[in-house]
Amino acid sequence: MKLTCLQENLSRGLSIVGKSVATRTTLPVTQNVLISAGQSQLKLAATNLEIATTCLVGAKVEEEGAITVPARLLADFVNSLPDDLIEIVLPAGASTLELASGRFRARINGISADDFPPIPQVSDGITAKVEADALKEGISQVAIATAAEETRPVLTGIYAELEEDDLNLVSADGFRLAVYRMKLASSVKDKVAVIIPSKTLGEISRLLGDQDEQVEISLDHKKGQALFRLRSAEVVSQLIQGAFPSYSQVIPQEYTTRAVMDVAEFLRITRMSSIFARDASGIVRLVISPGSELAPGKVTVSAQAEEVGDNVGEIDALVDGAEAKIAFNVKYLSDVLSVLHTKQVALEVTTPSSPGVIRSIGVDNYVHVIMPMFVQW
Repeated sequence: MKLTCLQENLSRGLSIVGKSVATRTTLPVTQNVLISAGQSQLKLAATNLEIATTCLVGAKVEEEGAITVPARLLADFVNSLPDDLIEIVLPAGASTLELASGRFRARINGISADDFPPIPQVSDGITAKVEADALKEGISQVAIATAAEETRPVLTGIYAELEEDDLNLVSADGFRLAVYRMKLASSVKDKVAVIIPSKTLGEISRLLGDQDEQVEISLDHKKGQALFRLRSAEVVSQLIQGAFPSYSQVIPQEYTTRAVMDVAEFLRITRMSSIFARDASGIVRLVISPGSELAPGKVTVSAQAEEVGDNVGEIDALVDGAEAKIAFNVKYLSDVLSVLHTKQVALEVTTPSSPGVIRSIGVDNYVHVIMPMFVQW
């Protein structure tokens, strides 16, 4: 193998596949990156056996070949080089990759490409396309509600429903639920529902960056695999097997009190209360008070830690309904307010022991449900 490429391009390619490199594994070759040169291009690939990422790097290929080398070592060395041409050589029959750029040289011992796990091919199932911006926003707004614990694996993923020209992304961790609806750029004939690991979609969101092109999604339910084709890379992931909870039954269909507030003000007052809530089991209390002819409605947010102190803050709100009280885990409240992109948000409640619902004002494709905390009022 013999080729030349720009340091900038190789560095970018290694950063794209780098997150798929295994960190703790009993298979040492999965800590390597596969480098293969052929057909006037350089292909990089990495896998941890759950997710695999490949990307193409522009290069001038003189001789074809392939090898795997330690991913971190290669990336660290390439990133330390100046922005110049890099010559990469793998002598015939050798297992040591040679790199040269200007006055700098390196030799990296590798493992045969034949020992690298094959990258899965997703050729069956259904294929759809979605706008990159919508997918990235949807991931950010539902990923916050996925479970971190592995006790219920299905809750560590994001439930994806595709039907006709609709795509719903859903997540839940037992304490909150997030649902984001978007339109597909190309419709699907058959309804399909799968659970995609949240880590996979988090990686997709990272790789999307400022991509404008549509994302192609292929789902093979039988093999339990998903393929995402992006502008810069292809990502193949294993799906999570199991039954996702019936989420539609969790979303309250009615409310007795609704408060519409400025998102930035609500987030600021919530973060202010979190300073005291961290010493009070993370609990913040919300009191929604209707307005009068002379005064607007308001929402009072407070936290009380017996050994530390307490705080109270108020913000104006457009209130529909009677006075209401509810308590939340402050982290859950801050998480959802932090990912909203609208100027106003609505909080809908019924009783202190019933879930609270948060909706963006101006769009109707996102709903977030938070279970209440039980406190003494």
